[in-house]
Amino acid sequence: MSLVLLQISDPHFGTEQARVAKALHALARAQAPDLVVLSGDITQRATRAQFAAARAFVDSLGAPAVLALPGNHDIPLYALGARLLDPYGRYRQAFGADLQPVFESDDCLALAVNTTRWYRHQDGEVSTEQIERVAARLMRAAPQQLRVVAVHQPVTVTLPEDASNLLRGRARAVARWAEAGADLVLGGHIHLPFVRPLQETFPALTRALWAVQAGTALSTRVRSGAPNSVNLIRYAPHPDARQCTVERWDCAADAARFEPRSIQTLSLASTAVPSHAR
Repeated sequence: MSLVLLQISDPHFGTEQARVAKALHALARAQAPDLVVLSGDITQRATRAQFAAARAFVDSLGAPAVLALPGNHDIPLYALGARLLDPYGRYRQAFGADLQPVFESDDCLALAVNTTRWYRHQDGEVSTEQIERVAARLMRAAPQQLRVVAVHQPVTVTLPEDASNLLRGRARAVARWAEAGADLVLGGHIHLPFVRPLQETFPALTRALWAVQAGTALSTRVRSGAPNSVNLIRYAPHPDARQCTVERWDCAADAARFEPRSIQTLSLASTAVPSHAR
């Protein structure tokens, strides 16, 4: 058996491009992912119409499973009553009551972490309770499963100007999740796709753990040098070596389809989790 995971981040419905949405629909239909991960900022201003459009688009992709989590743009900014009294109400109507859902199959365990806070405009945060909840579930994973944690704000960055967007509490989270057996931390928020070994940022890690960042899937709010893009992650359990591939697919300006930009093979840690981490 094998797993195909499609990571869609920061589509910002309300600023989506019809051309790019059509191209992403075609890509999803062609690749037939087992799981779609929406790593936040699904809408631009958290309006009911934007959430309805996002839900309809996601449903049209035909994926058997969707793991969604909110981004900071998915909390109403200007509707102050909603922001104060029911900040996730519109999100829940579209994507379900659980802000931290779990997906599990024979080949994959994927855990969503809600890193938004209604009282913060952009900054994300992960609490001790969230860190430990995720770690406890990771330690119960089956040996053959790819173990994925999805957040919105990044746990590492590649450019100095993105440092202010880093997830608060990331050092504790990364150390604990690596110890508990995580393989990948998926993120978005900065609209810049990259794959990076987290041991470069956190050299004390004793297990391999990878940051997989996605660009903006559909929005006009692209960064210079980073067009609309999504990630396809492929994983097949193997008795001799654990690894997965991360494919970055771009839809360049004025292009009619997503095309592969890069393919990286990631070596994953062994399945053994140290006894002190349990």
